[in-house]
Amino acid sequence: MLAGLLGVLAMLTVRSRFDDPDMWWHLKTGEIVWDTHTIPVTDAFSYTTAHLALVPHEWLSQFLIYGAYRFGGYPGLMLWLCFFSAAILIAGYALCSLYSGNAKVGFLGALVIWFFATSGFAIRPQMIGYFLLIIELLLLHLGRTRNPRWFFCLPPLFAVWVNCHGSFLLGLALAGMFLFCSFFNFRMGSLVSTRWDLRQQQMLALVIGLSAAALFLNPVGLKQVLYPLDTILHQPVGLGLVEEWLPLRMNEARGVGLLAVLGCIFLITLMRQSELFWHELVALVIGTWLAVDHQRLVFVFGILAAPVVSRLLSASWDNYNAEEDRPLLNAAFLAASLLAVFWGFPSYRYLAAQVDQHSPVRAVEFMQSHHLSGPMLNEYVYGGYLIWAAPDHPVFIDGRGDIFEWAGIFREFAGWATLQNDPNQLLDKYGINFCLLSRDSPMAHVLSLLRNWKVAYSDNMAVIFMRVSSGPNISQTLETPP
Repeated sequence: MLAGLLGVLAMLTVRSRFDDPDMWWHLKTGEIVWDTHTIPVTDAFSYTTAHLALVPHEWLSQFLIYGAYRFGGYPGLMLWLCFFSAAILIAGYALCSLYSGNAKVGFLGALVIWFFATSGFAIRPQMIGYFLLIIELLLLHLGRTRNPRWFFCLPPLFAVWVNCHGSFLLGLALAGMFLFCSFFNFRMGSLVSTRWDLRQQQMLALVIGLSAAALFLNPVGLKQVLYPLDTILHQPVGLGLVEEWLPLRMNEARGVGLLAVLGCIFLITLMRQSELFWHELVALVIGTWLAVDHQRLVFVFGILAAPVVSRLLSASWDNYNAEEDRPLLNAAFLAASLLAVFWGFPSYRYLAAQVDQHSPVRAVEFMQSHHLSGPMLNEYVYGGYLIWAAPDHPVFIDGRGDIFEWAGIFREFAGWATLQNDPNQLLDKYGINFCLLSRDSPMAHVLSLLRNWKVAYSDNMAVIFMRVSSGPNISQTLETPP
């Protein structure tokens, strides 16, 4: 019954989160894999990085995303999002329940995961990556507390994970952390560590080795295995400019929530004289460091902190007793949950309205109806939609920050978009014929002041500037819809 409620919560949370800017290029890449039966290893979407080698580290997730679209269109994509959102919450509930030994308190742990996961619920490969992270933690717990043979489920998990999302490296690091902590046996106040038996340690060490080997079951080998490290260590422009990679703001809801969860954990440990396990403390330190450094990773903090919170609170709420269960009442709750999901599931019209609200739909229609040609310079967040909706117009830049960082394009574009350089320098270097920008971007105000650029199209979201010397008669193309 509680799992059913989590399914309803997942649907209500994501029903208005359909149009993520990166969803579109993931969708287009999945279409290529689906139609050609090949995994692209060079860029085919941008003229600034054309045919540059890329790392297809999310190809399997992209294939599944496009499969959902292929069979269901926009509703199919939303169903994909609802499914993985619910899967994360329900798997998190199972993890917290097993770890704490209390099925009711486990529901509270699932709500902790939900609170922090709202930062990342979107039609993106990370949904599969974080779902697999929860499954890994479940397997590690079962291998530790029930039978070490559960550990042998990890290598096939990593073989899939490495092709779905870069969080596989975090998963491997966490497995290594559990092995490291298994050698300690001490008690320091409330901090406790119990040494594992030798057989468990040997099996986990073997499985970690097999899991590391399984990572090479990918299209490009070592480059894909090292890709997450390259993202963190060698992409300073993207990490410094893209909102989700910036440090967590501690005065916002999730920053306050992170401090509240940590405070709750240590307060309970001190006041109730509860034990905090050594591996729990190390996991909390890792999760906190990741979340504080990059706000998108607050999702990971929620997954790592929720089981600890649940275990510490397990004695605060009486556990589930099957003998006191009311099957008919539970069935009624489950039926109500299914009805709520059915009636609350967004319609195609509602999903299309979200696309219109967040993407330059009418501007792209103008581009196509007026046959605009020549190199285009586009807003960073519009790149993904242009890849999907206007494939005949190669983009200047899009959400695949890695490949543009490697080529130096990201740094050039960042300097241009933030008014650090002469705007004509970049426009002339690439022979830009027209620009599709956000109406509120700083450069949109600058271009309107330059004599060789004129507004060809404008709406409440986007504006198209054309170079006067190379474009058609501006009086014939000017269009400003109501």
